[in-house]
Amino acid sequence: MRNIQMVDLRTQYGKIKADIDLAVSDVVNSCQFINGPAVKGFARNLEAYLGVNHVVPCANGTDALQIALMALNLKPGDEVITTPFTFAATSEVIALLNLKPVFVDVDPRYFLMDIDQLKKAINPATKCIIPVHLFGQVCNMEAIMALANAHHIYVVEDNAQAIGASCNMGGEWEKAGTIGHIGCTSFFPSKNLGCFGDGGALFTNDKDLAAKIQMIANHGSSRRYYHEKIGVNSRLDAIQAAVLNVKLQHLDVYNEARARAAEQYNQLLAGIPDLITPDIAPHSTHVFHQYTVKVKQNRDEVCKELKANGIPTGIYYPVPLHLQEAYDVYGYRKGDFPVSEDLAEKVLSLPMHTELTNEIQEYITDSLLTALSTNKLQIN
Repeated sequence: MRNIQMVDLRTQYGKIKADIDLAVSDVVNSCQFINGPAVKGFARNLEAYLGVNHVVPCANGTDALQIALMALNLKPGDEVITTPFTFAATSEVIALLNLKPVFVDVDPRYFLMDIDQLKKAINPATKCIIPVHLFGQVCNMEAIMALANAHHIYVVEDNAQAIGASCNMGGEWEKAGTIGHIGCTSFFPSKNLGCFGDGGALFTNDKDLAAKIQMIANHGSSRRYYHEKIGVNSRLDAIQAAVLNVKLQHLDVYNEARARAAEQYNQLLAGIPDLITPDIAPHSTHVFHQYTVKVKQNRDEVCKELKANGIPTGIYYPVPLHLQEAYDVYGYRKGDFPVSEDLAEKVLSLPMHTELTNEIQEYITDSLLTALSTNKLQIN
């Protein structure tokens, strides 16, 4: 049986091993493990890559979202709009801060925040919007920022899955995470820019917000042992920063490799009536953190057959957030967000990483087509 990985970090590491090992060794030899040169250098390098004024590294992507909301001085009960078709961290931090998560559905083609539904959800209690740049492409930020500016609402971009992607803003292409008031990302190992543990960062062009974010991430302190705000302890480890400094140099190449793999998948899966391959929104580039198809019927059985053939798959996400037990208190019911609910029953993510070969992709797609055919016959 073939050894196929959902994300092949081992092979990727092997190609940059000498640089990674040297960078990590430099940190160990320096013994500057907390907020040392590696962390500061990575922040500067990421600022240059993104074209943003301020990057504040932190411990993980969830912390990034929480710190962003803490920096906006929101009050308990204020409403924050996001989508139910995302990882729990997006809404989790809203609830943790005693804010009210308000969900709007995603569109059925790109799986991104539905702008028409967003318009309807905005009311005087709305203080923030968290668009989720899902699977590697960017929400319609031009429309979202127009609404936010008209209603004096903050925008915090959840950019955990789309670092390196760009959005068309009135003819100018701007990097995901740099368009709203604050952008947040995760450096979880499987991300397009991933470290060897947990890590995250916040981006902003606002000097005052950057200072507040930095303070909150450091126990609410800008001067040692003096605490102006209630904060948290959220730091990017220096060894992880060293890893990220090396991998940042390869990010565009990694994203290009993912795009080529996605195009190969598209060609191999073209014209299959029981399968819908990903679309790229006209306002966005796509860095394919995931390659996610829609299986029109018997998705779970198809997954089982692929697993039997040694092919891992992912279902992102099997239960929309509004139907999770943790969010019962907000009164949402099945049927409230039909697109998200439909996607939860049909989406299937295939292996996607920088090391995919044509041979592996052909084996994956041949197995997928066989599984689709088998399961179609079983229900006819």
